[in-house]
Amino acid sequence: MKLSKFQFELPPNLIAQDPSKQRDECKLMVVDRKNRTIQHKKFKDILEIFEEDDVFVMNNTKVFPARMYGNKEKTGAKIEVFLLRELNEELKLWDVLVDPARKIRVGNKLYFGDDDLVAEVVDNTTSRGRTIRFLFDGDKEEFNKIVRKLGETPIPKYIDRPVKKEDEERYQTIFATEEGAIAPPTAGLHFSRELMMRLDIKGIKFADVTLHLGLGTFRDVEVEDLTKHKMDSESYNIPELTASIVNTAKDNKKRVVAVGSSVMRALESSVSSTGLLNPSRGWTDKFIFPPHNFAIANAFITNFHSPESTLLMMTAAFGDYDFMMEAYKEGIKKKYNFLCYGDAMLIL
Repeated sequence: MKLSKFQFELPPNLIAQDPSKQRDECKLMVVDRKNRTIQHKKFKDILEIFEEDDVFVMNNTKVFPARMYGNKEKTGAKIEVFLLRELNEELKLWDVLVDPARKIRVGNKLYFGDDDLVAEVVDNTTSRGRTIRFLFDGDKEEFNKIVRKLGETPIPKYIDRPVKKEDEERYQTIFATEEGAIAPPTAGLHFSRELMMRLDIKGIKFADVTLHLGLGTFRDVEVEDLTKHKMDSESYNIPELTASIVNTAKDNKKRVVAVGSSVMRALESSVSSTGLLNPSRGWTDKFIFPPHNFAIANAFITNFHSPESTLLMMTAAFGDYDFMMEAYKEGIKKKYNFLCYGDAMLIL
């Protein structure tokens, strides 16, 4: 499969700049692979689609305020520092992106807030990437408190507006508990507490996995031959209870719904030789594109994604390439909103 097969014209006005007023009131396109049908509903209508003992697998990762602004020593130049992941807790080493990168060299010190936090650049990793060490003597809890005070919600740059107070709540799922992601599992943003409660009353089960989304999911694919693209590794955890719930549903021929591409990647990274889900913890760089035989989930909730993205490729692998490109044309025609604050698609 070639990269150019995933190109399409995305009208800029369909890139959502704000979340829907209510989480579960966004549009939902329901795509039936077997019958090749497309229906248009509201997200809360999933209550009528699923039945008792179906399982929703959710990613409980939590976004932290990863975007910080500081000043370079001596010149005072303003610098954006995007925290990607902690490399060493004891040494407070972090993998970051800096902007403008040309001004930041090894040995430079960066100051944040009223000198609440100071960091030293210790290595260059990529053209924009750096490894920095925070010069801070407090414990992890104190450090995290300062980062939360100084950092801001890391909404994507394609959202062309300043960060709002509501982003702190809405750029986060209601079931987020495990801090470590720079972006939320966007398919999970559509679940409200009321909808979750109603699904629970109906007898639908929930199971958690954790996969901390980093930049790998969003990094541009720069090779035409998709077999040559390498995903960045992201940490994941599939607990024993989750594996048990999912495997019981599979044995009973119930639906197993992957809520988002991060969940799908975690599930497909831990499949036993008999096609069941293994409990496991580790790192995954799994890149899913057509053709791919999915072992665990038989339903998929996802958002509408950008052209040539790895997220679109996974969607096409699950839903059938030709049918998905048809669905995307329909979505543009019906003015579905795209990307993180956009509308949802359910593939059955």
